Amino acid sequence: MREIQIQGTIFPAPNFNPVMDAQMLGGALQGIGCEKDMVIDILTQRCNAQRLMIAEAYRDMYGRDLIMDLKENLSHHFKDVMVGLMYPPASYDAHELRHAMKGAEMEENCLIDILASRSNGEIFQMKEAYLMQYNNDIQQDIYSETSGHFRDTLTNLAQGTREEGYADPAMAAQDAMVLWEACQQKTGEHKNMMQMILCNKSYQQLWMVFQEFQNISGQDIVDAINECYDGYFQELLVAIVLCVRDKPSYFAYRLYNAIHEYGFHNKTVIRILIARSEIDLMNIRRRYKERYGKSLFHDIKHFASGHYETALLAICAGDAEDY
Repeated sequence: MREIQIQGTIFPAPNFNPVMDAQMLGGALQGIGCEKDMVIDILTQRCNAQRLMIAEAYRDMYGRDLIMDLKENLSHHFKDVMVGLMYPPASYDAHELRHAMKGAEMEENCLIDILASRSNGEIFQMKEAYLMQYNNDIQQDIYSETSGHFRDTLTNLAQGTREEGYADPAMAAQDAMVLWEACQQKTGEHKNMMQMILCNKSYQQLWMVFQEFQNISGQDIVDAINECYDGYFQELLVAIVLCVRDKPSYFAYRLYNAIHEYGFHNKTVIRILIARSEIDLMNIRRRYKERYGKSLFHDIKHFASGHYETALLAICAGDAEDY
């Protein structure tokens, strides 16, 4: 496992004054013509906890909801970015999952991105937020909106009961044998055993399992999964493996696909930039540059425009064209 400093691109603003920020946002949103640059400057240069304090000061000052005012005054993808920044992380995940399942069309890749990558703690908080926001259990919604082994794997991930910090070399060899058999046999029972291992074993354990799998089969686990399975079940299993190995690399790969394979899939780009902005977006940018030669900054500049582009680049963190 790579031992590197994990770093986001957005940090708490020094000399933070929520009342002054609320006042400036009020002026920007409620004046004649919306001062969008001001909105971007304030909301992308404050961390999430600070934005929540601004929203509180804004309500005290104007008796209005900041999110509602953003929705009323902004439009299209630019609005999605600014409103997305206002949700606490768990609420944002809950919101994205809900819309992926209950929106106009099912967005399986959103379910994969979120559930394959979040820690037990993050999943626990997201489930609580989901219940509060939508008065429903996310596992029930997953059950009713998806099917087959894809559904079983998502439901398992949504329990948030992965073992933590535990690794047993003897067990790793056994698990690797089970995974290898699952790739050979491909029965329902074998698929179930595979997803149980990938969803429940600790990252440390799986790291060893993947090494053992390579030793037994002479093949990388990702290549084996791609050969044996297909559809969203296969994509989800691969996502879990990639997240175990290196989450920033996984998200760099997802961003590249969203930008280049899907003709700039706005929802995916927005979701990843916002969700990872205070966690590991700087690492994602480095991986992106290493792997694809061009910087994430360059690719966003190339495909997005206007205030939407300005907002995305601000989350990406300023002028560091290197990454």
